[in-house]
Amino acid sequence: MKQRIAFTLMMSFVLSVLMTCWITFINLGVTDEFFSRWLKAWLLAWPAAFVIAFVTGPTIQKWSMRFK
Repeated sequence: MKQRIAFTLMMSFVLSVLMTCWITFINLGVTDEFFSRWLKAWLLAWPAAFVIAFVTGPTIQKWSMRFK
């Protein structure tokens, strides 16, 4: 369980940072407000990404095992 939580924390962190940065850039471009808007989006997204990954992870892992 510890490994699953650690993996989910790290994966959700990386994905939420990259995705919120990319979407904020697409919506705003590089502006004076970029960092504050991105940070707000990321602070909201990371907890959601963690919960979603933790809950759906085992099912998605089972599905992916079909491609062996």
